[in-house]
Amino acid sequence: MAVNTGAKQFRKVDVDQYNEDNYQEDVIEDGLDEGPNENEVSSLLQAGKNVDALKVVLKNAPLSTKNQNTKDKALQLTMRVLTSFRSAEIEKAVNTLDKLEIDMLMKYLYRGFEVPAEGSSAVLLNWHEKHRMAAFLMMVMTAKCRGLTCVCSKLVKIN
Repeated sequence: MAVNTGAKQFRKVDVDQYNEDNYQEDVIEDGLDEGPNENEVSSLLQAGKNVDALKVVLKNAPLSTKNQNTKDKALQLTMRVLTSFRSAEIEKAVNTLDKLEIDMLMKYLYRGFEVPAEGSSAVLLNWHEKHRMAAFLMMVMTAKCRGLTCVCSKLVKIN
């Protein structure tokens, strides 16, 4: 059995600092993750450069911010960009996006389905269809570059 010596010098860690009431999460507000610039996107849309506006919105998405207001503004701006496309232009626009932009587009599409606005569901479904086709083609091209081919949704090694 241990002997109680009464010595408290071995206690170097202040356990009270980890109490839930005292704990504060590290908040990084350096202004780098404010989301897309609304003025820049608006000027691109007015100039008829919808694809460029889409790329700006997708590249400047507020990923690491915890500010819900910033995320909501980015979603509204993205929805404005997506609804500015005609249905014939959507496939061409999706084909110009890289893999990260396609992934971000899918996140915005699903977020848009969660918070539907007047008439946005048809637009989102149209974008989702074109996005799915581009994502599938990208997956097949990636698989072929790795020496694999897609057969019946299974990757099979090519000899």
